[in-house]
Amino acid sequence: MAEYEAVLRETLAEGSARLAAYGYLLTGSQDAGEELVQEAVVKVFARRRAIPNARAGEAYVRATMRTLHVDGIRRAIRWRRIMPSQVAPLAADDSAATIDAADAMGQALTTLTPQQRTAIVLRYYEDLSLAAVAAAMGLAVGTVKRYLSDALGRLATAVGDQDLEFERIAVTERGE
Repeated sequence: MAEYEAVLRETLAEGSARLAAYGYLLTGSQDAGEELVQEAVVKVFARRRAIPNARAGEAYVRATMRTLHVDGIRRAIRWRRIMPSQVAPLAADDSAATIDAADAMGQALTTLTPQQRTAIVLRYYEDLSLAAVAAAMGLAVGTVKRYLSDALGRLATAVGDQDLEFERIAVTERGE
């Protein structure tokens, strides 16, 4: 019991900032991101499964956050189909006012649909393959490609006129 609680405390102490940032990336809202973290922590640690250390605990929470977020998107879409007049429009949170005006990418991310934003976060933040993104979102690879293409088009339009510099990093296979 004491070891289990120690892993929980260590996971929250070491990973709470990273988990909150991940929640913000997924949802586009600090409040919704924090709620997502809390919900995931409760789901993961309420089951009292054997989690060996804080790193594994954080990985479990992160995976649970992704699943909960995708499920929430699906639920909203389903409700929108069933009761379109009773459901608020499905759109990204308008949190642009809370983001510094100089942060063009942050503002551009708020214009993406929840599905596009999730695909972008999983592909470029989590560095998952297209197949892994499709599996995580429960979609076909072609659908994920479409979300990514549309999202990248929106982002390029929003920040395309700025001089953005990216550092190229050489990628080598393991063992080379």
